Amino acid sequence: MAREQLSGAYNWNGFADREQLAVALAGHVAARLTKAISERGTALLAVSGGTTPAKFFAALSKTPIAWDKVTVTLVDERFVPASSPRSNAGLVAANLLQNAAAAAHFVPLYHEAASIEDAALSDNEALTSLPWPLDAVVLGMGGDGHTASFFPDADDLPRLLDPSSQRIVLPVHAASAGEPRLTLSMARIIAAGFIALHIEGAEKRSAFEDAMAPGKRKPIRAVIDAAPRTVEVFWAP
Repeated sequence: MAREQLSGAYNWNGFADREQLAVALAGHVAARLTKAISERGTALLAVSGGTTPAKFFAALSKTPIAWDKVTVTLVDERFVPASSPRSNAGLVAANLLQNAAAAAHFVPLYHEAASIEDAALSDNEALTSLPWPLDAVVLGMGGDGHTASFFPDADDLPRLLDPSSQRIVLPVHAASAGEPRLTLSMARIIAAGFIALHIEGAEKRSAFEDAMAPGKRKPIRAVIDAAPRTVEVFWAP
C-alpha cells in the first residue's frame, strides 16, 4: 500500500488491488466501531450503496466484533422499496448484514410515504434516537463528483451542504439522480469520527483529482473542505 498526503484535508490510501483495499478499509472501520463500543457501549455506522462497496461489505461482515452493539444505517437511498434492484438497503442486506454482521441493527431510510418530503421528515424523527454522532461513515463518489446524494444539479444543493444544518435526513430532487432520493445531511456526515471515501478504477481517480483541482466546487470537494478531520480516501485500480 502506498500512502501519501496529496493536498487538502485528505489522505490518499492507494492499494494494488480491490481485495487489499476491502480488507484494509474493513479493518479501519472495525477498529473505529470497537473503540466506540468500548467507550460508550454502542456504535453507529453509515454506509453507501452502489457496486463499489461489495468486497468491502463482505470483508467487514466477517470481522469478529460485537455486532449486536452496532447500528448500521445508510448515507443515502433511492425512493424505492428494499425489493428493488436499485435499493441500497437491499444491497446492504445481501452483502453486509451477513456472517458475524447479521447481528447488527439496521435502520433503513426508505419507507412508504406520500412523498419524498414526507419520508424525509419521518426519517428525521425516527433517526433522532440513534446514538449520534456517527462513529464511521463510508462514502462513495460518482463520476460527476457527487457523494451521498449531493448531486451537482440537485434542486436545493446549498441546503444539503449546509454544515450547520440541524436536519438528519433531507429529500433530494436531481434530474441526474433518476428517482428522488433521501440523504443524510452533510452536517451529520462531517461530524463522524472516521470519514472514508471509497473509490475504484482509473476513471474515479481522475474524477476525484478533477473535483479537488483549484477553483472546483464539486460536492465531494465541499464535504472534504467542510470536514473538521482528515478524510481518508481509499483507492485501487
